[in-house]
Amino acid sequence: MIANLPMYHRAELAEAHDIYWELIRKHLTKVGIESPEKLSQSSGEMDVWIRPDLVFSQTCSMPYRTVLHDKVTLIGTPDFSVYDCPPGYYRSAFVVHKSDTREKLIDFKNAKFAFNMEISQSGFVAARSETLKYGFFFKNRICASSHLNAAHMIANYQAEIASIDAVSLALMERYDSFFDDLKIIHLTTPTPSLPYITAGHEDADIYFNAVAAAIDDLPAAVAKELMIKTLIRIPKETYLTID
Repeated sequence: MIANLPMYHRAELAEAHDIYWELIRKHLTKVGIESPEKLSQSSGEMDVWIRPDLVFSQTCSMPYRTVLHDKVTLIGTPDFSVYDCPPGYYRSAFVVHKSDTREKLIDFKNAKFAFNMEISQSGFVAARSETLKYGFFFKNRICASSHLNAAHMIANYQAEIASIDAVSLALMERYDSFFDDLKIIHLTTPTPSLPYITAGHEDADIYFNAVAAAIDDLPAAVAKELMIKTLIRIPKETYLTID
């Protein structure tokens, strides 16, 4: 059996994620669900998500709707209280170097676009959906493998624009000095945030209640570190209709 929390994993949050997992594990144990003692944070994301012994993970909405929705159980969606978004929703910010004088998204039509990966809702799909409203998508693209790398490329003039999910960006503002070299020029339309999942044969309500109880038990300082407010029920059908 396996569990992980890969989406916002970074060294500064390792202890907070461990505390969060211990509370989830405690509440799962109360209802008779076995779980691993430790999170497998270094395991490959898709490899974990499709395992039949998956206990708990967080995925991105794009792989959920395109690959996983009929293979896993949707538990619920954490609410990070992203500014100007409904509960359980998030959005991406187009970021550029602070010295760039261009002001509108359309001004970057021919710019070099850094993205984390093509299966990312926030880093790639949301950017494509938003730019298509203005009649283009970036032809000059470079895969950075992570939001952190994409933002770092902007700061170091290795790319000109990137689409960074709001939670990742807030964590960069907190932890990364290069954040001061970035500026936001445009925001995408809000979509459902990154859902929690378990194996496809499990009871979603049992897991939802256990995770919600764990969030309620989080020390205030840890909840603030992780930016988690509560757990939201967003229907599977809503995820499947994201453009």
